[in-house]
Amino acid sequence: MRLNNRGQALVEYLLIIAVISVVVVSIVKLLGGYLQDSMTKSSCALVDKVYVEGSKPGEGMCVDQ
Repeated sequence: MRLNNRGQALVEYLLIIAVISVVVVSIVKLLGGYLQDSMTKSSCALVDKVYVEGSKPGEGMCVDQ
C-alpha cells in the first residue's frame, strides 16, 4: 500500500517556518533599539550630522554640528 506523504511534508515545512519566524521576531524585539541606533548612526554620518545617544536604546537622534 502506497501512502501520500505530501501533506505531511507540507505541515512539517510550515512548522519549521513558524519556528523560524518566532525566533526572528524575538531577536528583533530584543535587539530592535540597538538596530535602530545603528541605522541612525549610519544615516547621521551620511548627512554630516552628529549622533546623540538617547536615554534608552532606539532613542538616539541626529543633530546639526
